[in-house]
Amino acid sequence: MTEDIGKSAGIIWEFLSKQSKPVNLSAIKKEVDIPSTLLMMGLGWLAREDKISIEISEDSYSYKISLKPQV
Repeated sequence: MTEDIGKSAGIIWEFLSKQSKPVNLSAIKKEVDIPSTLLMMGLGWLAREDKISIEISEDSYSYKISLKPQV
């Protein structure tokens, strides 16, 4: 299972690397062909590795996700 989560994280990272601005979670779900459970686990993997930024809108419950700049 760990291998599947890592592969999912790689697919998500690849998708986010092609985006010019932060995207919401529903856009990732729509564009990336990964089951929802693996999508969430992959995002968790990237968050734990400090690879992504997750912004929560003050006026809604939406999340904007982007890659952190590489240092």
